[in-house]
Amino acid sequence: MDNKEFFIYLLLMAGSTYLIRAVPFALIKRKIKNPFINSFLYYIPFTVLTVMTIPAAFYGDYSTLGAALGIVTAIILAFKNYSLTVAALASSLVVFITDLILKYLIK
Repeated sequence: MDNKEFFIYLLLMAGSTYLIRAVPFALIKRKIKNPFINSFLYYIPFTVLTVMTIPAAFYGDYSTLGAALGIVTAIILAFKNYSLTVAALASSLVVFITDLILKYLIK
């Protein structure tokens, strides 16, 4: 692939990404009052994190035990109403520490 072709693809991808994010702001002028839509929009970050995390946890290069402990940590913190950032960071830390321990125990 030459540079010209790469930049064409890059501009197309950037444009489509921008349109997906900008069109709702341009079309919706007032605050959304529908409870169904509000609850739908509230759960989108959790859904996206779950969809990205679960396959990576079970098909990743690290241990299955670390992945399982990380998922359990995230679920517990989510049920205790911690923020999404705290749950993601804590579960990542649990996976990292578990993998470090397993690496030195197996070695």
